[in-house]
Amino acid sequence: MLEIINISKQYLSGRGHVQALKGISFCMETGRNLALVGKSGSGKTTLMNCIGGIERPDTGRVVFDEYEIQSLPERALCLFQRRHVGFVFQHGNLLSFLTAAENIAFPLNLNGVNAHARNRRVTELLDLIGLPDIGAAMPFELSGGELQRVAVARAMAHKPGLLLADEPTANLDSATGIDIMKMMIDLTRKENCTFIMATHDQELIALADQSIRLRDGVVHQDLTQTTRE
Repeated sequence: MLEIINISKQYLSGRGHVQALKGISFCMETGRNLALVGKSGSGKTTLMNCIGGIERPDTGRVVFDEYEIQSLPERALCLFQRRHVGFVFQHGNLLSFLTAAENIAFPLNLNGVNAHARNRRVTELLDLIGLPDIGAAMPFELSGGELQRVAVARAMAHKPGLLLADEPTANLDSATGIDIMKMMIDLTRKENCTFIMATHDQELIALADQSIRLRDGVVHQDLTQTTRE
């Protein structure tokens, strides 16, 4: 279970204090997926950063299973992120000096997984993302869609309980974006991973189990739920 309880976050800028989040609260059952919707500046990225521990909220609590993320000391927070959270970014952010397979294996190396288990997991994920033959390819040899599929596999390699994706298909054409989003949803359901994505795309929003629309740091539209097989 993921619980977001009265989260607020303020920044100091050249224009003074900016209230990015204003008392956000919602909860998600394990294994569900959520679309965060809103215009630029609505608070989507700040909220995702607080959920993933990249930023700490000024007030409120972020509870994932038994972890109070906002209260974890720095070392414990790093270990939590390394073991329990996967991140997918808009540009993929693969390591350019590693092959596709080595990129996917990277979080497994960080977590001390042995070579045999690493190779087995990488092979499994390359099959799951539909790219079984590109393990030896360097990132510059891959298309935009392939790069993002490998980024998803890397984010899921260590079997995180929580996957966060900030506009993961923004740089892709519509058809490729939908294919990758369906793949992400299928993969997270298969592995019982709670999945949160930020997106503007109405077609992608329609794929989600739940959605929240943010405006000016507050929930503008209540949490919606659909029943999916």
